[in-house]
Amino acid sequence: MTDQNNKIIIQEITVNAGIEDAYNAWTTKKGMQTFFAPECEVELKLLGKYRVHFFPENPPGSKGAEDEIVISFQKNKMFSFTWGFPPSLPDLRDNQKTIVMLRFEDLGNNKTKVVFTQSGWGEGEDWEKGFMYFEKAWKDVVLKRFAERFEKGPVDWNN
Repeated sequence: MTDQNNKIIIQEITVNAGIEDAYNAWTTKKGMQTFFAPECEVELKLLGKYRVHFFPENPPGSKGAEDEIVISFQKNKMFSFTWGFPPSLPDLRDNQKTIVMLRFEDLGNNKTKVVFTQSGWGEGEDWEKGFMYFEKAWKDVVLKRFAERFEKGPVDWNN
């Protein structure tokens, strides 16, 4: 789903997990490595590191999200961080960031609703390419793995 007036990616998912487990999956190294990427680092503090290395064996600059930062957090309620662009959009990757926010709602019965937003989009061809890339990547890859992590277990990054 998108908000065309404000150019915001909005996605919602319900996972089979308690709210603390869902929150920790995004805010701890151990949790992130169960679905996000094989190598992660997080400092859960204002302006703390938020690193997501999809390709840890690659040289610096091509590992993944290498220089993101934590913007804000409220335990089991909300978490936000900066998010850059893929190497296919080098000008944006080197010069711009967007903002990802996750809101967590306990639905009871070991279920948690997570509302995902990505905002801070500019205008122009590269921005549009980035928007289209992430609209698909978050829904079809990251959030899908996040849900599957609680249904089938952690991602096996070695296979």
